[in-house]
Amino acid sequence: MEKISIFVDVQNIYYTCRQAYQSSFDYNKFWSKVTHNRQVVSAFAYATDRGDVKQMQFQNILRAIGFTVKLKPMLQRHDGTAKADWDVGIALDIYEEAENCDTVILASGDGDFDILLQRIKKRFKTKVEVYGVTQLTSDSLIKEASQFIEIDKKLLLENKH
Repeated sequence: MEKISIFVDVQNIYYTCRQAYQSSFDYNKFWSKVTHNRQVVSAFAYATDRGDVKQMQFQNILRAIGFTVKLKPMLQRHDGTAKADWDVGIALDIYEEAENCDTVILASGDGDFDILLQRIKKRFKTKVEVYGVTQLTSDSLIKEASQFIEIDKKLLLENKH
């Protein structure tokens, strides 16, 4: 059975799905799709910790699905903006897990991961599936993916109005 490791850049997926579809990513549908007839070696969701109840409920849903949730506090900058960047943490985890699985699954549109994908494919012969909103995913990331799977309406929560 194919062994997989799953990595979700929660902020990137949240904002790209919001921007493109005014909707939210359906983590249950995603999990069901990517894990079908595959063995999960590891699964991480990288999120920010604002400490509010709604976010904690969401994080508990991710844990119930099967993700290990990694949290990073929001940093307040001097100019008043906030940032919580997981790129280095995600990259290190992917690199460390790549040799333990056949396929890395990355849900993100961030082009900063392109060189990482190139490196793990070459060094570990690991395949990489990237899930992203096409128009908001870096061309270089799509190019480096063994397979790019578009996040479309089939992977979104149904809006209940």
